[in-house]
Amino acid sequence: MSPTSSYLEQPPDRSGLKTALVAGALIALVAANIYLYLQLDHVRTDMAKTRETVMTELTNLRDASSVTTASQMRHLETLKEELENTRNQARTLSSEAKAEASAHAEQLARQIQAEQAKVQQQISNEITGVKKEGEQNAATLNAKLSDVSTDVGGVKTQVASTQDELQKTIAHLKSVEGDLGVQSGLVATNGSELQALKRLGERNYIEFKLGKTKQPQRVGDITLLLKKADPKKNKFTVEVMADDKRTTKEDKSINEPLQFLTSKGGHIPYELVVNSVQKDLIVGYLATPKDQTAR
Repeated sequence: MSPTSSYLEQPPDRSGLKTALVAGALIALVAANIYLYLQLDHVRTDMAKTRETVMTELTNLRDASSVTTASQMRHLETLKEELENTRNQARTLSSEAKAEASAHAEQLARQIQAEQAKVQQQISNEITGVKKEGEQNAATLNAKLSDVSTDVGGVKTQVASTQDELQKTIAHLKSVEGDLGVQSGLVATNGSELQALKRLGERNYIEFKLGKTKQPQRVGDITLLLKKADPKKNKFTVEVMADDKRTTKEDKSINEPLQFLTSKGGHIPYELVVNSVQKDLIVGYLATPKDQTAR
């Protein structure tokens, strides 16, 4: 008995399935944590930029306010001096002149009062504007933080849901004996199960749709030629070309692992699984070993 035949009689060890599932879940969690860290770091950067912008605007407002207030205060001092001079002049003038000077003094006093009120209102408006802008920036930052918190909850929920879905799907998959008498890997019978196998990552999976043509179709590093398809019986015949060797898989059924050895796969067989047989068309996937031998 050849070494190859001796190997084919021993089913490969599948005890690492649970370890692979746990590893896949850990990888998903690590990826989610990296995503959340990047989001939080982005928010921190935005907060720092916003804080710097607010401080710069406050400084500019203070500088502008100081210049404006100083100018208005000088104008007020000039008016006060003019008012004092007018009152002093009124004391030395005649009654008629005093009345005129007093009227002018009253006008100056009202002007001074109006200017003071204007300065106070301007300062109050500037303070109110800075407060409103600060509140708006704070509201924007709070909204961003809320969005990140929502994303955190959503990612955690999605990770948990994905893990649960993956475990449920994997639990329904079966390992059956292939046509070479070797215990196969887990066999997917539909698209969702195939996606679960891809996430599990034990093998490489290549999907295909093979029509009935004159020329073979390349799938991965092999070629396939559909010879016959019987949708009523879910039977088909396909010709496999690997390593320049042609093998015919005749009257095979759906979801049956069709196994063949290649130089790249070594002692681990490639597996061809057809999930659907239609008129002159078969649909399925090719599973190849994760670690392949270089030619």
